Amino acid sequence: MSTQVPALLDGLVDDAAVFPPGSAALPDALTAHRRHRTAWYADLVGPLLVPASTVARGDLSGLVDPGTGLVVGVIGDTGIGHLPFALSFLAPDGVTARQVEVAVAKRGEDPLPGVAELVRLTGAMPDVEAVYAELPLTFGLMGALDALAAARDDGVPIAAKFRTGGLAAELFPTPAELAAVICACRDRGLPFKLTAGLHQAVRHLDPETGFTHHGYANVLAATLAAADGESAGAVTELLTVVDPRPLVERATARLTEPRPLWVGFGSCSILEPLTDLIRLGLVNGGYDA
Repeated sequence: MSTQVPALLDGLVDDAAVFPPGSAALPDALTAHRRHRTAWYADLVGPLLVPASTVARGDLSGLVDPGTGLVVGVIGDTGIGHLPFALSFLAPDGVTARQVEVAVAKRGEDPLPGVAELVRLTGAMPDVEAVYAELPLTFGLMGALDALAAARDDGVPIAAKFRTGGLAAELFPTPAELAAVICACRDRGLPFKLTAGLHQAVRHLDPETGFTHHGYANVLAATLAAADGESAGAVTELLTVVDPRPLVERATARLTEPRPLWVGFGSCSILEPLTDLIRLGLVNGGYDA
């Protein structure tokens, strides 16, 4: 039995161990991340995500061997304008920022000024491969997506990011809302990332909070459907499914192909989504973590 991660799932899960609810200490997160990067399932794992405030404080100093280096994604918790300053701390520590992610507006705010500022600052981050503008699923969303698509057409490595959960009910988009966003990105050829709330493979109700969470297998199947040109209604239906079988069937048919549109999501645990994907039969392999 092959233990390789299929192409469809390559880099699906970024390592968000230092973020809630895991909130691992940075040294512990680094140790675990190195273990993930050398495990048989390493192809599933994206970069270690670290807050810009942590980088700017120099917390990575002394934790990374410049000879071996470390690839991270920087989350702009200190705002758009502080990103170049935070990134300036990385090179001496042997750390490379593969991606940068930052919210460009709060709910109800016009996201276009933030998008414009982030596009401008991307030129000051020449070594970053991808920049993700986190957009609220409210006022001005479609205009912001148009602006991101226009910037990409001009060669700016920028894409979208959306929140799919949190500590309040309004942070969980409905299946129809999320389907509309996926299809809007499809129509613009715009990659996107997701964050928060994707704790299990299949859509489910959290009995402690009463919130219904999206499943990452649902999102994967829905994105494949959107990429195939299916309607927003069909995409919505896949996001509502609680039976894993149709989700697995759609994904299994595409395992050897690169994943379209959806870059992936961050998880404070790598082993939990890995275990889910093994149970669903989408990843085959031994458990050596």
